[in-house]
Amino acid sequence: MSQEKDFEVSRETSLPDEIAVAKSMAIDADAMKLAEMGYTQDMKRNFSVWSVLGVGFSLTNSWFGISASLVTGINSGGPLLIIYGIILIVVISIAVGITLSELASAMPNAGGQYFWANELAPKKHAQFASYLTGWFAWAGSIFTSASVALGVGSAGVGCWQLAHPDYVVEAKHVVASYQVINVFSFLFNCYGKTLPAIASVTLYISLISFVVILITVPAVAETHQSAKFVFATFTNNTGWKEGGIAFIVGLVNTNWAFACLDCATHMAEEVAKPERMIPIAIMGTVAIGFVTSWFYSIAMFFSMNNLPALLNTATGVTILELYYQALRNKAGAIVLESMIMATGIGCLIASHTWQSRLCWSFARDRGLPGHKYLCRVNPKLDVPLEAHAVSCFIVAVLGFLYWGSSTAFTSMVDACIVLLYISYTIPVVCLLIRGRNNIKHGPFWMGTLGLVSNIVLLVWTVFTLVMFSLPSVRPVTAGNMNYVCVVYAIVVAIMAVDWIFRGRKSYRSQTERHIDADDAFESAADAHYPAPEIRDGTFDEAGSHKGPKAEEVYV
Repeated sequence: MSQEKDFEVSRETSLPDEIAVAKSMAIDADAMKLAEMGYTQDMKRNFSVWSVLGVGFSLTNSWFGISASLVTGINSGGPLLIIYGIILIVVISIAVGITLSELASAMPNAGGQYFWANELAPKKHAQFASYLTGWFAWAGSIFTSASVALGVGSAGVGCWQLAHPDYVVEAKHVVASYQVINVFSFLFNCYGKTLPAIASVTLYISLISFVVILITVPAVAETHQSAKFVFATFTNNTGWKEGGIAFIVGLVNTNWAFACLDCATHMAEEVAKPERMIPIAIMGTVAIGFVTSWFYSIAMFFSMNNLPALLNTATGVTILELYYQALRNKAGAIVLESMIMATGIGCLIASHTWQSRLCWSFARDRGLPGHKYLCRVNPKLDVPLEAHAVSCFIVAVLGFLYWGSSTAFTSMVDACIVLLYISYTIPVVCLLIRGRNNIKHGPFWMGTLGLVSNIVLLVWTVFTLVMFSLPSVRPVTAGNMNYVCVVYAIVVAIMAVDWIFRGRKSYRSQTERHIDADDAFESAADAHYPAPEIRDGTFDEAGSHKGPKAEEVYV
């Protein structure tokens, strides 16, 4: 009898462990990992690695970036800057990609860099480090969307001017086009189920447009430049006496074309096995970006025949003038520029996806004012609709700045690059202080190469923070000054005010998130495996059920 009682005690004691094991085996592995971080699975994992790559490349879209900001590069170094600047920035981007991929593989979370900072920073400083990172990242994403909308909007107005030579381009017309493009792109992110397909389509549109333009323009160009012009011509129309400074200032063009590599990391909760898929998307973006942008630039410079005309075109769109020079046909040039615009719209759609995920994930940790609304995911649409709408509204407001000062607006392009680099740097500094081998590595871990990549990122961030703050031309006037420092000051001021009056009390700390992880784990478990119904029963010495004391019936 005592043996039976002992068995009953042993049996009853082991039941919770058995339940836990059964639940753990049944729960989706990705949701479990997310729960261990302190979050519930709010978004559906509808994305494949191809569609995540579509979002990542559609946003970075390096060859589109070169097209949209070509005038800066031509003035600050000419073909030599673009051709060799791409190679330099690709080396930097590989280091950035490896750094982001390692962290995304080790800690796949939609919060990306702000979550990593919260996890890696010393407990005393984790809350503030994470808060800073989240704000810098979101501000960078907003400025990126604004710069893309301006590029596409300017292209549309430029096409109209080319078709109507008497028309004079004005800032208000560009702003109107900007707003139309922003609203149009907004609609594509309002329904979650179609986003993976949209991402794949935009990737195909970009690659098809690239191939068509790459073949068409050199093939029909009446004359072609020499190899010396393409690979060895340095142009300096900046007013800087030092050619090296002019080259560095012009690097903004190529650097912008490879910005936003963190985009894929914020899709970590919408793709299966993110610890493997996100690194593939990030490194794939860099690889495709290099191939497309480098060969595209070479083809365009070979097809150029009048450099001064490019710099002084009435359309205000350098690449459109280049197409017109090559084709000698307005309709043909407009068709090719329309392909650029279609690619740009895909880029803006991806940017909206990126900024909304950043806003939503940051808000669920109470990092933003109005976080109660911004952290919600619409159950029917499967998107963070409020976060998406607010982010796009801010982009729309920023567009009016171009009406007042195109120079001030252009400063945001510089700011979006540097702010994003700073948001990458904070978690990397925390990682190096903690020790790279003192965290659990993911499948993508590069060892010594990863350490070198971390150092390259830190050095390049400091370099861009200083050098990209220089004025693009000299002599400096109020009309051509680089106002990027003012942009930084405004962002920091907004962050400081919010931190003092709300953030330091409200923002979820590292300790609080770790405590919440237990609740999130239980919620995930209950969602995937319902709790058993317990009935009274007893067991004999062989373990057979005798009565209704400890029997578990799973419903």
